[in-house]
Amino acid sequence: MATKIDKEACREAYNLVRDDSTNVIWVTFKYNGSTIVPGEQGTEYQSFIQECTDDIRLFGFVRFTTGDAMSKRVKFALITWIGENVSGLQRAKTGTDKTLVKEVVQNFAKEFVISDPKELEEDFIKSELKKAGGANYDAQTE
Repeated sequence: MATKIDKEACREAYNLVRDDSTNVIWVTFKYNGSTIVPGEQGTEYQSFIQECTDDIRLFGFVRFTTGDAMSKRVKFALITWIGENVSGLQRAKTGTDKTLVKEVVQNFAKEFVISDPKELEEDFIKSELKKAGGANYDAQTE
């Protein structure tokens, strides 16, 4: 059966993360049978990491604040998590299913496909977002 997405519900969750007036910094999009639906959401990145277990695949949309004391910038990441115990067929379908998620999640600085928990570390993601951002004026820290 072909995968579908609940666009309206997913768009609401996506907009929660983008909205500066909420504390929500991440949301997951998970599979409910053959339909992608909003999953959990939260205000702490560590809670997002706990959602990424070995036996599931999910899509995460996460807000990060980067910059220095003089200039803070908000960057968004689209993270595709594929746990180590996910079957080969499901792994393959995740790539094509991501196009459905991208119909809703259209604005992000960088996209990640991760199956190693070490790559979920906040410092790693932030450094990759900083590289994707272009000019880096934080010369005093490098």
